[in-house]
Amino acid sequence: MKLQRLGPAGHETPVTVVGPHTYDISPVAADIDGAFLAADGIAEVRRAIAAGELRTIDPADLRVGAPVARPQAVWCIGMNYAAHAAESGSEPPTVPIVFFKTPNTVVGPFDDILIPRGSEKTDWEVELAVVIGKQARYLSSPEEAAAHIAGYTVSNDVSERAFQLEVSGGQWSKGKCCETFNPLGPALVPADELDSTDLRLRSFVNGEPRQDSSTSDLIFGVDFLIWHLSQFAVLEPGDIVNTGTPQGVALSGRFPYLSAGDVVEVEIDGIGRARQTCR
Repeated sequence: MKLQRLGPAGHETPVTVVGPHTYDISPVAADIDGAFLAADGIAEVRRAIAAGELRTIDPADLRVGAPVARPQAVWCIGMNYAAHAAESGSEPPTVPIVFFKTPNTVVGPFDDILIPRGSEKTDWEVELAVVIGKQARYLSSPEEAAAHIAGYTVSNDVSERAFQLEVSGGQWSKGKCCETFNPLGPALVPADELDSTDLRLRSFVNGEPRQDSSTSDLIFGVDFLIWHLSQFAVLEPGDIVNTGTPQGVALSGRFPYLSAGDVVEVEIDGIGRARQTCR
């Protein structure tokens, strides 16, 4: 089962895709958001499908929105693959590096990426995104984290490297919070239907391969990250946690940065593929 939000920006209809069928779940879900996830909405959708209560719709020609509406926080983990840390000129971290993106960076998986005014170093980053389903506060162990995860989706943690590193003032946010800098989706896959420990993730620019790795290479795994973050802050349902990107970005010096007209594709096995055009 995959959860999606289809339709014009700000007016998406929540749906679920099961095999060849797309079901309108709006009778049991006002939207796919924190409130829906906190109320065990995924289980309610499964019940409604089994009971035959939902109608199917034709998704053709409908825009695909971000699979989670209005996250109240977007948490990000930096340099969480050893090879990416090396290409960035850094040693692998001994504790998770944490930064934030503003929630309004989140757009649909096929929406355009807007190159910021004056940018010459806009970069791509495919990442596994964790969606929180239950409030996580002072979890006692990484093993406890799984019960607080609703599911997984694909994130493109777009970055402007000059803003991030050269005029940052010591923090990364200037290079991470430009508008459209977090395409998300195409779908939210429930956590119990996906093994997050060994997922292949890849990126392409204009059809040419860039990143190709596996979540098995994460320095800090998903459960550890959720446990760790809960020691410092309260994670709320609907929060997004971007878990880091593997090697193969423009920051490495091996590839050119993005410019208008470039097409970025990001994908993770079991979740799907997204495609953005730079404008």
